Amino acid sequence: MIRPIEPSDIPALFAVRVATDENRLTREQLALLGITEASVLQRMHGTFRGWLCECDGRVVGFAMGDRATGEMWVIAVLPDYIKRGFGSQLLRAVEDWLARAGCTELWLTTGSDPQLRAYAFYRHRGWEDWKIENRVRYLRKRVSHGSERR
Repeated sequence: MIRPIEPSDIPALFAVRVATDENRLTREQLALLGITEASVLQRMHGTFRGWLCECDGRVVGFAMGDRATGEMWVIAVLPDYIKRGFGSQLLRAVEDWLARAGCTELWLTTGSDPQLRAYAFYRHRGWEDWKIENRVRYLRKRVSHGSERR
């Protein structure tokens, strides 16, 4: 089941984020990047919104975006739930929300290695290479307000 993220879900989001198998970061590494439970809550009260996926009452994936910049900020799915369509549903939920919010160009960052599963995932869903800076790959996708898919 896909549903909007509520503030009470934030601890579960961190449990998923630190358990990913690509681009895994610890809570300490996230904190060094300014990503804490408090900072995510603050973002959610601002321009960020997200969705999560639950299976049997457990959060197994989530995605968030920023309507101020058009950034697809994060998407994370537990390894045992990859290739079940959850990532695609979460990505689509954020893309559609950003399009409805008036963003016409979405962007995200991922690792620069084209062998990463994430790179193929995004490219297969219409994201295009933009640039690589400091070993970080930037992808973008043009959308229109009427591009929402159901």
